[in-house]
Amino acid sequence: MRTLSPEILIFTLTMADLGEADEAELQRMVAAEQQKAQFTAQVHHFMELCWDKCVEKPGNRLDSRTENCLSSCVDRFIDTTFAITSRFAQIVQKGGQ
Repeated sequence: MRTLSPEILIFTLTMADLGEADEAELQRMVAAEQQKAQFTAQVHHFMELCWDKCVEKPGNRLDSRTENCLSSCVDRFIDTTFAITSRFAQIVQKGGQ
C-alpha cells in the first residue's frame, strides 16, 4: 500500500474542503502558472536558437556579422515576447469577464 507524503495529504484534504468557486480559482491559478512556465521554456529555447544561429565561435569580441545577427535576433525576440504577452493578457481578460 502506498502512503502519501504529509504535503500531498494536506493538499488533498484542502482540495476536498474547497468550495466550487475556490476550486475554480485554484485551477485558474495553476493554469496561469503552467502558462508562465511554458513561456519561460519557450524563451530559453529561443535564446538557444539565436546563440546557435549567430555565434559560430565565441571569442573576446563579436564580428559585425555576429553582432548584426544577434541584434536582429533580439529584435525578433522582443516582437515575439510582445505578441505572446498581448495574447496572454487577452486570454486572462476574457477569463475574468
